[in-house]
Amino acid sequence: MSASNNEGLHLATGTREDARRRLLSIRGHVEGLLRMLEDESIYCVDILKQVKAVNGALDKVGDLVLRSHLQNHVVTAAARGDTSMIVEELMEVLKYR
Repeated sequence: MSASNNEGLHLATGTREDARRRLLSIRGHVEGLLRMLEDESIYCVDILKQVKAVNGALDKVGDLVLRSHLQNHVVTAAARGDTSMIVEELMEVLKYR
């Protein structure tokens, strides 16, 4: 199921704003990583630590969006009559988590 199949299902505004704020912060961290890579004096383990921090921050954004989806869309799937589509969608998404 994609956005085109579910015109009425959208990310909640508060979640969208929180995710956006977090991603802007992550962007700053990635830019910092790029600067670290330009500096030959930076120790590789320090870079790895920062990569791990960015991965953790991205995981938190994913968790935030998934929680919103579960609360706002999955729990209402039966009432909309699209339970099978929601289950298939979640199975697809969870392959990457």
